[in-house]
Amino acid sequence: MSEIYLGLMSGTSLDAIDAVAVRFDDHRPALIASQTVAWPAELKAKIQQLCHPGNNEIRLLAEVDPAIAHLYAQAVKTLLTNAALPADQVSAIGSHGQTIRHLPELGYTLQIGDPNVLAEQTGITVVADFRRRDMAAGGQGAPLVPAFHHAVFASDNTHRVVVNIGGISNISILPAASQQITGFDTGPGNLLMDHWCQQQWLKPFDPDGFHAGQEPHDPILLETMLSESFFRLPPPKSTGRELFNPEWLQWILKGFSGLSPTTIQATLCRLSARGIADAIKHHAAETEEVFVCGGGARNRTLMKMLCEELPNQKVQSTSALGFDPQWVEAIAFAWLARQTMKGLPGNLPNVTGATDSRVLGGIYRATCVTDAGSD
Repeated sequence: MSEIYLGLMSGTSLDAIDAVAVRFDDHRPALIASQTVAWPAELKAKIQQLCHPGNNEIRLLAEVDPAIAHLYAQAVKTLLTNAALPADQVSAIGSHGQTIRHLPELGYTLQIGDPNVLAEQTGITVVADFRRRDMAAGGQGAPLVPAFHHAVFASDNTHRVVVNIGGISNISILPAASQQITGFDTGPGNLLMDHWCQQQWLKPFDPDGFHAGQEPHDPILLETMLSESFFRLPPPKSTGRELFNPEWLQWILKGFSGLSPTTIQATLCRLSARGIADAIKHHAAETEEVFVCGGGARNRTLMKMLCEELPNQKVQSTSALGFDPQWVEAIAFAWLARQTMKGLPGNLPNVTGATDSRVLGGIYRATCVTDAGSD
């Protein structure tokens, strides 16, 4: 019997909100509709402000938390209208929320976008707050998409790696015919490149990696960036804006004042490719095929650099597997919502470091279930 779930995803790059409607037949997802909603500039600025310590944070959080949920609800309503899909045909919404803190070494992570408001505004049950249960079980709370990648992209015959390049990059290592799935964050994806492009060329991102492709990268700057201790940490590991942020980049660039903006952009692009490639070489040397999803799959220069860094592997986007790379992560959260609603685990302990598998997230019902026998 077919089931329909929605997935909402807004990542660390803060480029947009992705909303998808997904039909599940025999556990395999099929995309039936998709929608992207841009962040209003004022709300985006407030989210960025919340990503760093500051004054009166609780007051700002109280304002931004429901504002995000209202925008999510708008995305859902537009998606349903465009797909001619009635809300009562949707089993649940899987809402990732917007991460404003992720500090697993201190035992906490926080994604906002009030699911109570989202359920009220849409009339659809919402599953949210996926990461904290894994963290309560001793895990990093991230990455969570490897469980989905394993369910959908694993092969019985071929050693594969799925790379998700959002603001941060992560990999899912999928050995042929194996249940020993691993995965972890590899470092920056689009986050630093987007910041540099905004600062230097007043553009939200580098279309097709145009600026990154104008000049060669600087090898000394690259090695300086790679000296960051995160790259040498063993998995499980995860990271975010708390480490790789504009302040980190400014600190790194102090000794490189003579480099052109395009050389720095090229080096940031190479950093993303090298972080991914080094992780695959060190932890999945037998890999034959690499499939890329997320916004980074649309960056031609980044994909070219990734191919250069992995000459012995076939590198292509998840389009080759029938999934548009833009929507894979949102589809993953529709899948995670379905896991939760069915009481099935959504994490992989080998990936996150949790003590065991866990059913993830909280369920926020659209309607109240009453006991007919009560007074």
